[in-house]
Amino acid sequence: MILSSRGRPPTGRPPEPAGADADAAVIARSRREPECFAALYDRHFAGIHRYLTARLGRDAADDLAAETFCVAFRKRAGFDAARGAVRPWPYGIATNLAAQHRRDEGRRYDLLARAAAGGPGGPDDVADRVADRVTAQDLRPRIAGAVAGLPDGDRDVLLLVAVAGLGYAEAAAALGIPGGTVGSRLNRARRKVRLALGGIDPARIVEEDPRG
Repeated sequence: MILSSRGRPPTGRPPEPAGADADAAVIARSRREPECFAALYDRHFAGIHRYLTARLGRDAADDLAAETFCVAFRKRAGFDAARGAVRPWPYGIATNLAAQHRRDEGRRYDLLARAAAGGPGGPDDVADRVADRVTAQDLRPRIAGAVAGLPDGDRDVLLLVAVAGLGYAEAAAALGIPGGTVGSRLNRARRKVRLALGGIDPARIVEEDPRG
């Protein structure tokens, strides 16, 4: 598959059917017809880009979202449809790529927390997305600080659920961990957020029972 500098696949190919089963079919077919993989890009690029933008900012997301699908394309022969749905797979790749930028991500959250302390109107980022679920604007810097202080694994789970919208099972598949581990990490993250918000129930930020 040939990607442009922004990662967009070539055009002019026949449309592919939508849906989870179709995703697996696209991967299987792309092993014989590589150009078909572009259909997976079309369906999932926007979500991956939003997730990486929330973690790392738009500039990094432009490159890493494209890199996510380059990595997926290179590894498509090893994808096992028996493991489950395709959707968590690129999110796992994106999370691994984001880990390489962990230091920058931590600095971003620190800057975000300081900027948010000045009031609303900051960039479109994780704090804004999370704070949209809470009514008080002055909670935003404390949310950002809480996210910045989470252990890496807990932060990954929280952002996959709260930002990417993955369910427990999907987050587990994306990270290659048991579903119970997702639950325990998310519970720890929510307790930390609760402390940062002075006891406000973080269930208003992260759904109690996400899809999956």
